[in-house]
Amino acid sequence: MNVFVTGATGVIGSRVVPLLLNDGHRVSALARSAASRSAVERLKAVPVEADIFEVGSLRRAMAGHDVVINLATSIPSSATTMMLPGAWRANDRIRREGSAAVASAAKAEGVGRMIQESFAPIYPDHGDEWIDESMVVAPAKYNRTALDAERSAQQFTLDGVGVVLRFAALYGPDALLAEMLGMMRRGWSPLPGSRTAYFSSLSQDDAATAVVAALGVPAGIYNIVEDEPMRRGDWVRSLARAAGIGEPKPIPRWLVAVGGSMMKLMARSQRISNARFKAASGWAPRYRSAGDAWPDVLARPTMR
Repeated sequence: MNVFVTGATGVIGSRVVPLLLNDGHRVSALARSAASRSAVERLKAVPVEADIFEVGSLRRAMAGHDVVINLATSIPSSATTMMLPGAWRANDRIRREGSAAVASAAKAEGVGRMIQESFAPIYPDHGDEWIDESMVVAPAKYNRTALDAERSAQQFTLDGVGVVLRFAALYGPDALLAEMLGMMRRGWSPLPGSRTAYFSSLSQDDAATAVVAALGVPAGIYNIVEDEPMRRGDWVRSLARAAGIGEPKPIPRWLVAVGGSMMKLMARSQRISNARFKAASGWAPRYRSAGDAWPDVLARPTMR
């Protein structure tokens, strides 16, 4: 198929493009600068200049494509910057205005399928109960626009196949994980909330294989998470052991209480199920839980 990708040079997109090419698809990718054009070319995709907020330029970029995969985001680069006022403003605009423009352009060009990234940990605290896509969501202030992006894909479904992928908290050999390890070496857990609360996560590589698997699923919303979400204490303990760090202390409750909407959301107990997507696609994550992934992740050159 002819596949158009936004966010092709991001954490998930840079992994998705090679998988698509290996499967024989022809891949074009949004490039908004000389640097992004070069990055797209290094991925062996065809760079196409367009403005993600401008329907006309997106239509020209999407002409002749069968599928649009919208992975465009602007996630703050560190846990510290995530807490700053206005840190999520650029990401909010992409999810609210950019996703709407992408959906409108894809619909106007007769694209058959749109895959839209979203965020799984927007469900209320459900304790030990499994969470599926039928349950009510309760996003925090900082990530409400995930639902705007989802609505754009659902609107697209009136004329095509709109697929929403709610990704769990992603981890991989990047600066954020290095920051978490630094916090653990100082004696503190990087995860807020009770040690017994569930934390649903997903490796960056498994997120990419899920995007490719979504080329064949029916329209709808799907949770993309590991098979076995871990309790926070076990998640942190498994990472500490793999990294040769002593088990850290939990973040004080008072700090979570004053840490804003992001800290409060991350403290929820969310045992999110991937059963619907697995049944629809045949996909399975390489790592059943984060504990299985740490040896591979920590062995990557960027983590040494």
